[in-house]
Amino acid sequence: MSRKSTQKTVLAFVLGALTVTTAACNTVKGVGRDIESVGQAGEDVINGG
Repeated sequence: MSRKSTQKTVLAFVLGALTVTTAACNTVKGVGRDIESVGQAGEDVINGG
Protein backbone atom coordinates (compact mmCIF):
# COMPACT_ATOMS: atom_id res chain seq x y z
CA MET A 1 0.00 0.00 0.00
CA SER A 2 1.15 3.50 -0.68
CA ARG A 3 1.48 6.07 2.06
CA LYS A 4 -1.50 8.07 0.79
CA SER A 5 -3.67 4.96 0.70
CA THR A 6 -2.65 4.06 4.25
CA GLN A 7 -3.47 7.57 5.47
CA LYS A 8 -6.92 7.38 3.88
CA THR A 9 -7.54 4.00 5.49
CA VAL A 10 -6.50 5.26 8.92
CA LEU A 11 -8.61 8.39 8.53
CA ALA A 12 -11.65 6.34 7.50
CA PHE A 13 -11.17 4.04 10.51
CA VAL A 14 -10.83 6.97 12.95
CA LEU A 15 -13.92 8.72 11.57
CA GLY A 16 -15.90 5.48 11.73
CA ALA A 17 -14.82 4.84 15.31
CA LEU A 18 -15.72 8.41 16.28
CA THR A 19 -19.16 8.04 14.71
CA VAL A 20 -19.86 4.78 16.54
CA THR A 21 -18.62 6.23 19.84
CA THR A 22 -20.82 9.30 19.49
CA ALA A 23 -23.89 7.20 18.66
CA ALA A 24 -23.23 4.89 21.62
CA CYS A 25 -22.82 7.84 23.96
CA ASN A 26 -26.16 9.30 22.88
CA THR A 27 -27.82 5.91 23.39
CA VAL A 28 -26.44 5.58 26.92
CA LYS A 29 -27.60 9.12 27.75
CA GLY A 30 -31.08 8.25 26.49
CA VAL A 31 -31.24 5.10 28.60
CA GLY A 32 -30.08 7.09 31.63
CA ARG A 33 -32.87 9.63 31.10
CA ASP A 34 -35.44 6.85 30.71
CA ILE A 35 -34.34 5.19 33.95
CA GLU A 36 -34.39 8.53 35.75
CA SER A 37 -37.91 9.17 34.44
CA VAL A 38 -39.16 5.80 35.68
CA GLY A 39 -37.60 6.45 39.08
CA GLN A 40 -39.25 9.87 39.27
CA ALA A 41 -42.65 8.42 38.32
CA GLY A 42 -42.30 5.76 41.02
CA GLU A 43 -41.36 8.38 43.58
CA ASP A 44 -44.39 10.48 42.59
CA VAL A 45 -46.70 7.48 43.09
CA ILE A 46 -45.17 6.69 46.47
CA ASN A 47 -45.52 10.30 47.61
CA GLY A 48 -49.08 10.57 46.29
CA GLY A 49 -48.13 13.19 43.72
